[in-house]
Amino acid sequence: MTSMSRARVARRIAAGAAYGGGGIGLLGAAAAGLLLAEVQLAKRHVGNGSSPHPPSAEGVYGQAYEGPGEPPLRLTMLGDSTAAGQGVHRARQTPGALLAAGLSAVAERPVLLRNVAVPGAQSDDLDRQVSLVLAAPEQVPDICVIMIGANDVTHRMPPTRSVRHLSAAVRRLRTAGAEVVVGTCPDLGTIEPVQQPLRWLARRASRQLAAAQTIGTVEQGGRTVSLGDLLGPEFEANPRELFGPDNYHPSAEGYATASMAVLPSVCAALGLWPAEEERPDLSRREGFLPVARAAAEAASEAGTEVAAAMPTGPRGPWALLKRRRRRRVPASDPTPAETADRPT
Repeated sequence: MTSMSRARVARRIAAGAAYGGGGIGLLGAAAAGLLLAEVQLAKRHVGNGSSPHPPSAEGVYGQAYEGPGEPPLRLTMLGDSTAAGQGVHRARQTPGALLAAGLSAVAERPVLLRNVAVPGAQSDDLDRQVSLVLAAPEQVPDICVIMIGANDVTHRMPPTRSVRHLSAAVRRLRTAGAEVVVGTCPDLGTIEPVQQPLRWLARRASRQLAAAQTIGTVEQGGRTVSLGDLLGPEFEANPRELFGPDNYHPSAEGYATASMAVLPSVCAALGLWPAEEERPDLSRREGFLPVARAAAEAASEAGTEVAAAMPTGPRGPWALLKRRRRRRVPASDPTPAETADRPT
């Protein structure tokens, strides 16, 4: 599928989500029926060997930066098993811990991490998660990172419904004063046990949903980072290194790769990235585009950020597309949870 056709599909999905349209199927009913046997076969190979409970990484990071009168930055993770960190055994290996440690190092401030993500969650669980996050108005996060979408595809949730739930979550968080970065739906066409033609259909569905998620998020004042190709060329070339024991969730190295892509956008959302790097770099094909076109391009390239730029124009809202250079996430000390578990 070309970038322009993906942009058209994403625009239709986002419009249906915004105006209450019916489901626009990413996988046709006939194709889904033909592929049912292969899905069941893939399920026998996917999901074995993974702990059902991701390690808890909540707590304060960067305590060495504590100073009088300066509270820690508040970072909250929402979403599914990827946001929760399922597939690894140490708290410090989860994306929440990696992002908290990296943000603390850049800001030179402590970071308080909270994680309300739930393995297996679909986008319709975001309303409950956001309610948990906003239950205490005096503790609204400075930044929220949402990773969601894979389960929507595998459970065939209509994409208009998926995007509607995500957009509503972003709107509530932004209205409360939190910055929001969404890691869009990963490329499910790279899961090892999945064979053709399901692999091709899963890839197309994933990228279409990711593009539509970007439109919905940007229109509500958030920004997105494409995770698609992070579960693409790098994961495909190194499946044993970048996938966890269950061949579905990322390994520790896989989460580190994803976190390196998301961290610059988290820092930029909080105004912590160097000003010169916020200007579009034409040599990296960055620039201002209609939001649907930017969303379609981002869905095809890992680590690409899309953020709101200008109000509506002749072709709708415009966005800034950034291909940020990934920064190595600083090695973190044992997490607060791991420290607490140590015998005294």
